[in-house]
Amino acid sequence: MSKDVIKRYTNGEVTVIWQPSLCVHSAICFHGLPAVFDPRRRPWVVLDGHTTDAIVTQVEECPSGALSFERTRPE
Repeated sequence: MSKDVIKRYTNGEVTVIWQPSLCVHSAICFHGLPAVFDPRRRPWVVLDGHTTDAIVTQVEECPSGALSFERTRPE
């Protein structure tokens, strides 16, 4: 996959940013929040599955930095 590919997923409060070229497929995101991060589904990120805080906490666990986030509303 091209290093220029960046995917964005939002729930109106937070935008999760995925950079596939950085992903090491550790599955930490999937094991932590399978309702949100499911690589068997398309799109594989659906932010309706948990609270924004839970999503942010899980994204912060990404070991490669392939997942990051931007808050779109003040906390």
